[in-house]
Amino acid sequence: MADQQTMVAEPQVDIKKQQKNTPKKQPRFHVILWDDSDHSYDYVVLMMKQIFRHPIESGFQIAKEVDASGRAICLTTSLEHAELKRDQIRSFGKDDLIARCKGSMSATIESVNE
Repeated sequence: MADQQTMVAEPQVDIKKQQKNTPKKQPRFHVILWDDSDHSYDYVVLMMKQIFRHPIESGFQIAKEVDASGRAICLTTSLEHAELKRDQIRSFGKDDLIARCKGSMSATIESVNE
């Protein structure tokens, strides 16, 4: 018997098609917590733990940052998730440790590219 060689055709890959099929990354957004004098460090630490699942140490670092600089980034995520977390901060409720406190802290979202 004679040796027979079998050749297999290699599939041709169109590079332009591959690039089209690559999903685009969603834009990223920061959830920003804004400082005020009506909320305690304990309140911020508890809120960071309950809303973002940050450990106590991270919550304390965020509380120090918002107190020192007037704002702190709590999370960077997709737009929809950032909107949810901003709304959760805004509806967290008042700080029972401070009598003059009337409501939740302020939070906004901003694009990472800004």
